[in-house]
Amino acid sequence: MARWDESADFVVVGSGGGSMCAGLVLRDLGRSVVVLEKTDKVGGSTAMSGGVLWVPNHPLQARDGVEDSYEQGLAYLNAAVGEAGPGSSPERKDAFLRVGPQVVSYLEGKGLPFRRCEGWSDYYDELPGGCPRSRSLAMELFDAGELGEWNAKLRRGPYDIPLRWPESRWTMLMKRSPRGFLAAMRLALRMAGMKATGKQLVGMGAAIQGRMLQAALRAEVDIRLETPVEELVEEDGRITGVVARIDGKRRRIEARDGVLINAGGFARNAEMRKAYGPQPASTDWTNANPGDTGEAIRFAMDHGAAVDHMDQAVWLVTSITPQGFRAFHVLDLAKPHLIMVDKDAERFTNESASYMENGQRMYARGAVPAWVIMESRHRDRYPWAGALGGKTPEAWFEAGYMKRADTIEGLAAECGLNPQSLRYTVDRFNSFARAGKDKDFRRGDRAYDRVFGDPTVKPNPCLGAIERGPFYAVQVYPGDVGTFGGLVTDEHARVLRQDGSAIEGLYATGNSTASVMGRTYPGAGASIAASFVFGYIAARHAAGAALN
Repeated sequence: MARWDESADFVVVGSGGGSMCAGLVLRDLGRSVVVLEKTDKVGGSTAMSGGVLWVPNHPLQARDGVEDSYEQGLAYLNAAVGEAGPGSSPERKDAFLRVGPQVVSYLEGKGLPFRRCEGWSDYYDELPGGCPRSRSLAMELFDAGELGEWNAKLRRGPYDIPLRWPESRWTMLMKRSPRGFLAAMRLALRMAGMKATGKQLVGMGAAIQGRMLQAALRAEVDIRLETPVEELVEEDGRITGVVARIDGKRRRIEARDGVLINAGGFARNAEMRKAYGPQPASTDWTNANPGDTGEAIRFAMDHGAAVDHMDQAVWLVTSITPQGFRAFHVLDLAKPHLIMVDKDAERFTNESASYMENGQRMYARGAVPAWVIMESRHRDRYPWAGALGGKTPEAWFEAGYMKRADTIEGLAAECGLNPQSLRYTVDRFNSFARAGKDKDFRRGDRAYDRVFGDPTVKPNPCLGAIERGPFYAVQVYPGDVGTFGGLVTDEHARVLRQDGSAIEGLYATGNSTASVMGRTYPGAGASIAASFVFGYIAARHAAGAALN
């Protein structure tokens, strides 16, 4: 019998959204919960994310008259994800689709004000079961000042702006449409109001995680920061607790019902990325949370846990500015008057497609790094790396971050590309732009392609010719917001061994696991939703509470 320094019913490693969801469920069931976070901030990847959950057939769909169902969601997951290993087994897909709507209803009951992201379509809406409107849910803005002393402990993302959907879509078009201008004005007035009133409004990931933290604190979930877990304790084949470092001392904490690992992946662990991920790779390209260092996955592997999809990440095409800012370009690449090319100056992807797909295509093509080629209208009209359209910092050119030339051939020379090849690629693309039909990669055909396009550009909001100088180029990399592979779990969120048997007492969710989405990102908020859903499932299973 192990000697324990303290005991709880359930121990959670990591403080992301799935952790808080599990904590709320267990407190409702009368269980004691300890959440151990190794960093000095609460929130993990959830707090740094777009703050969106992708949940087919969630209850807000029916309220707003959107046709959706379990069957449509399953058809879509089967078509988009397919058979992608044990992490996305039929049983896990079923659990995600069946329990997801229950989780949304449960959190609404806790006071979380969700809003539908109308227009933010599934990423492969053309597939069977795909939804061209939206299955994604965002959170209303949150006044982080309500957290009191915990406000300073809430992690924020790289874009800490109080935006709500669809403002994040339309503010990018502030120079192109009245709706965009009005969205930008609303944001400016909101920020001025914050300054005048002292309110500390947050949006996106900080909004949902701020509200989850508030609910967890009210439920008396025990949340401890700067408390790294250093070991899992196993007795007779069951995980019965953890060893954590508290105030510099190793302490053994019993977990009577189980341990949930929700500590993220290993995006910031260079050794693990070299061992498992596609190459070349660099921790310099990631925007993952600082705690995404992989120890918890290794601890579970030490106890026989199986892993899968360790070569995957939630890729985002990323550039690194002279100031060291890692700018990801999901919204930028969807705009007209821009293409991405490889070292041979050839296009290799639908630039407006899913960010994860574009990262996968960069690696498949060997386009690491690649070049984004754009013309004057893109730089005049749309933001890039935080710089408003028409306001490109001269320092970018002086540092070599952004190249500029009056001709396509001159730009190719600046980038070390073959001038004739780039000219051919641009001319071919321009013919597609004029016709409104991308014959090579079908850019603009999907509803998702057009979500972040420019509807004032006709006939295709994603296509615009590259013909008016000056011309610009930026080198880009397959950055990420976290790895997408890890521990293999079953439909109860139990961690599995190589032979498929469950490690009793050990659960996992979030980016610590091999995703139920396999190697595909089916819609906005897919990873956050899975973290919440399987955190909820793990909590109920550990407590012996049946699911509906």
